[in-house]
Amino acid sequence: MKFKNLKITILLSLLFILSCRAQTLPLNTELNDIPANAYVKDINNELNPYIGTYKATYQGNEITLFIVKEDHKLEKSSRKNYFMDALVIKYIVKDSSGKILQDTQNNPASRIELYSIATRPAKNTVILYYSGTNCHVGWGDVLLKKISNTQISWEYRPDNIVIDEKTCPPGTDIKIYLPETKDLIFTKQ
Repeated sequence: MKFKNLKITILLSLLFILSCRAQTLPLNTELNDIPANAYVKDINNELNPYIGTYKATYQGNEITLFIVKEDHKLEKSSRKNYFMDALVIKYIVKDSSGKILQDTQNNPASRIELYSIATRPAKNTVILYYSGTNCHVGWGDVLLKKISNTQISWEYRPDNIVIDEKTCPPGTDIKIYLPETKDLIFTKQ
């Protein structure tokens, strides 16, 4: 009886291991092809060249990006949940006098998210989702293009949304502090 139980345990363990491996998929797998609870992995280390701290100045404001790679980031969608390797960006925006306008780096309560959702290796580009500022104002896409070992190019494309008092209380800061521009160069620090 013990031998039979051991065989069953080994068989179940092997099936579990094989099923876990079958659930690991490469970056850029289409959403429709990702099973629930699968893991979309950065197999070719496409995200690593972007990791670091970068700075740029735009319209008198200094923007500092803190880019890290998060393995097994939980991605929740209306259709399913899955895990993925992603670049996660926190940032600080300061005006010309050094006053902090927005800080997602040192504010754990911040619900503002900026993280990668796809790569275009042939174009040295990463596509990121930006949740927008308060009340999701300015949500959209950010494209980062690797220019060299020390520079990336930034393009922010906000999407339009309707804001009213039902979705955003009066007096809420809905200013978008990230640079709404194309071809802004950030330099690695």
